[in-house]
Amino acid sequence: MNMANVNSQSETVRLTLVIPVFDEAAVFDKLKRRLLEALPLLPSPTEIVLVNDGSSDATGTLISELCQQDEQFVGVHLTRNFGHQMAVCAGLEQARGEAVAVLDGDLQDPPEILPAFYAKLLEGYDVVYAIRQQRKEILPKRLMYWAFYRLMAALSPIKIPLDSGDFGIMTRRVVEALKKMPERRRFVRGMRSYVGFRQTGLIYERHERAGGQPKYTFRKLLMLAADGIFTFSEIPLRLATMAGLLAASFSILYGVYLLFQRIFIGYNLPGFATLAVGLFFLGGVQLICLGILGEYIGRIHHEVKQRPPYIVERVDRNSEKGRIKLAAG
Repeated sequence: MNMANVNSQSETVRLTLVIPVFDEAAVFDKLKRRLLEALPLLPSPTEIVLVNDGSSDATGTLISELCQQDEQFVGVHLTRNFGHQMAVCAGLEQARGEAVAVLDGDLQDPPEILPAFYAKLLEGYDVVYAIRQQRKEILPKRLMYWAFYRLMAALSPIKIPLDSGDFGIMTRRVVEALKKMPERRRFVRGMRSYVGFRQTGLIYERHERAGGQPKYTFRKLLMLAADGIFTFSEIPLRLATMAGLLAASFSILYGVYLLFQRIFIGYNLPGFATLAVGLFFLGGVQLICLGILGEYIGRIHHEVKQRPPYIVERVDRNSEKGRIKLAAG
C-alpha cells in the first residue's frame, strides 16, 4: 500500500509506535519525555503502544498511569514475561496505525529519527529497517552479534539484512501479513524479511541504554540466535547429513588403506588406538547430528501443542478521550 494514499478519515491513526518494555521503571520517565518530544515531528494522529512484558517492578503501574493521563498511549499487559519477540507481536496485534514502527524501550533506538523512516515509506517502500552502524555494547557481545548476522545470512534461503534488528517501520499490509503467520516461535526480523514487499534500510548509530541493566542475557541471545537459524533454515540438517557422509567416506578410505598395508606390505597395525579414535570421532558426529535433529523436533513439538505464543492480561486504552483527540488531530 502506497503511504501517499493513507486514509484521511478523522479516526484513522496514521502511525503506531510499538514499544516492548520489561522492568524499565528506571528509564520510564526518560522514555516518556523523549517520546513526547518526538511526537510533534511525527504524522498526526500517532498512538504509542507500550507492551508490558510481565515486568516485576513498577513498569506496569507507570504504563497504566500514563495511559490515563494521555490518550495517545495504549498499555498492553502480558500475564508473564513471554520474551521480547512475543511482546513485539502482542503490540502489532493491538496497533491501529496505517504505519507501524517497532523500537526498544531502553532508548537504544532513538525515537527522534523516526521521521526519516516515515519519509521513506512515503517514497513507496513498505518496510524501512534500521541498520546499526555502531554498537555501544562490550566487545564480546558485539562480536557475537556480528557472527550471528553473518551466519544467519549464510544459512537462510531468504535475504535477512545484516546488522538489522527489529527497529524499523512498516505499512499496514506488512503488519497484516505478519499477523497471519501462525508459528509459535517468533523471529520478527526474519518474518519481516520473509513477507517481502519493497524494503530498504537506513543507517543509524545505536545508543547506549538510558539506564538499568540489559535484559538480553547471553542465554537469551543464544536462544534468539537458535530460533533465527532453526526457524528459517534447513541447512543445518543438510550439514548433518554431509558430516555423516564425510565421516563414512573417511572410514572407508582408512579401511582400504589398512587393508592395503596388511596385504601388500605385511604391516600389522595395532588396532586399539585406531579403534578408540574412530569410535570417539563417529560418536561425536552422531551426537552433533542428534542435537541438530533435536532442535527441529523440539520446535515441531512446540508448534503441535498449538499454545498461544503470549497471553494478554489487559489493555489500557482511554478510548473515549482517544477518539476525541484523534478526530481533532
